[in-house]
Amino acid sequence: MFNPMRIASPRSYASSSDFCRIFDEDLDELYQLSFLLTGNHDYAKQCFVSGLENSVNENRVFKEWARSWARRTIIQCAVRVINPSPMEEGARSTSHRSDNMPALEPPEVAAVLELRPFDRFVYVMSVLERYSDQDCSVLLGYPRRDIVEARIRALQQVGSAAELTLSST
Repeated sequence: MFNPMRIASPRSYASSSDFCRIFDEDLDELYQLSFLLTGNHDYAKQCFVSGLENSVNENRVFKEWARSWARRTIIQCAVRVINPSPMEEGARSTSHRSDNMPALEPPEVAAVLELRPFDRFVYVMSVLERYSDQDCSVLLGYPRRDIVEARIRALQQVGSAAELTLSST
């Protein structure tokens, strides 16, 4: 008789210490993901810490999937914190950079941060993280049509920003 427990032993699953190690080793990349999604350092810290807590306390995933699960957990936390919506036509970035302060981010990061929140989430998830339209749709809670439209807008805006950066150098 087939017994699935024989296939997946407890050693096959990521432990709390595995997730702690991943968050330590990939700290910069995971924080950058959180920051690009939220557009705000305070929210990024909140999502990073929540992602770590959720990964350590609540998940039972295979060790081989632990890194991608950590990234997904941060995305889920950012979705809860920002709650991006395609209906926010006039919404701009949630970044709290003062106009009096010099931009500290590289131009490619600044271009992403200038996207509307929903467009930014779709861009980061589908272009940078390579999530499918279906996965983006499920995680964000909107139809694939909205995902595709947001990605097109984001690619156009990021492309325009890149052209401006190149022409000014």
